[in-house]
Amino acid sequence: MGKIAKALGTAAAAMTIPLVAQGTAYADIPIGQTIQGNATYYDAAGYGACGTQINAATEMLVAVSASYWTTPNPNNDLLCQGVFVEVTANGRTVRVPVKDKCPSCSPSHIDLSLPAFRQLADPAQGNIPVTWKFVR
Repeated sequence: MGKIAKALGTAAAAMTIPLVAQGTAYADIPIGQTIQGNATYYDAAGYGACGTQINAATEMLVAVSASYWTTPNPNNDLLCQGVFVEVTANGRTVRVPVKDKCPSCSPSHIDLSLPAFRQLADPAQGNIPVTWKFVR
């Protein structure tokens, strides 16, 4: 009986690890923390990192740095579950859903869809200073 109890204890501990990791994943996303950074834009279409069809040429959305993604499969990531980015530049603010990952972005850099970028600046600028934060 001692061996069975020990095996059950080990199995229970192994099953708890993923739950703990998932429970603290939101801690990896600095919700509400203002970040000074920069924004660029893109206009690609296809599947975004959240596993849904996107069109960055026509939709309001944002791609954020890979450093904020919390799971190996981005389709299941907490960022894809109602997390938005609120971006301010030039006295204007937009709120856009996280729908994609920007592998080349540093943690302070976001890649806005073309329509979202247009709300803040002329696309001819290409790269603008912004303040932004994750919100739910």
